[in-house]
Amino acid sequence: MVTLRIAQDPVADELLSSDPFALLAGMLLDQQFPMERAFAGPAKVLERFGTLDPATIATADPDQFAELCATPPAIHRYGRSMAGRLQALASAVVADYDGDTTRIWTEATSGKDLVARVQALPGFGEQKAKIFTALLAKQLDVKPRGWTTAVGDYGKKGFRSVADVVDEESLGKVRAFKKQKKAEAKQAAAE
Repeated sequence: MVTLRIAQDPVADELLSSDPFALLAGMLLDQQFPMERAFAGPAKVLERFGTLDPATIATADPDQFAELCATPPAIHRYGRSMAGRLQALASAVVADYDGDTTRIWTEATSGKDLVARVQALPGFGEQKAKIFTALLAKQLDVKPRGWTTAVGDYGKKGFRSVADVVDEESLGKVRAFKKQKKAEAKQAAAE
């Protein structure tokens, strides 16, 4: 088993490496929040809720689940809102994949199909779907035919996204790349 190093925390990274729903949930949480803290969110949910079973999360009392997600240290800057998104994601995994998160990628017929499957999940737009597909390919060796074409630049070598985070140094390089891209976009918008 590959041990991911995205959260920069041994317990959280072990969970991301061993529980496919944890990895998917971490990707969902990776927005408007530091990447490593987002990917540590599933470990907080497991510690407080006792399971990351999608069926159990999907059917949890929404108010109680939101409370445990928002309790400091919260799973996200917007803990309550993200609790609802996690429950919607869990519901989709149950409804579409019988609760088996791995079926999202093991049953994909191509890279394009995998990106489409991920993008169909609640909380996953096109960019996030491409990044998650690149993460699966680069770090977990899930490489359906045509994956590099399907993910575009995220399939290239370099430090573009969470797909390229393998340690603290690469996390810093990804942060620097994102900061540079934001500055370029801001400058382009000003011109």
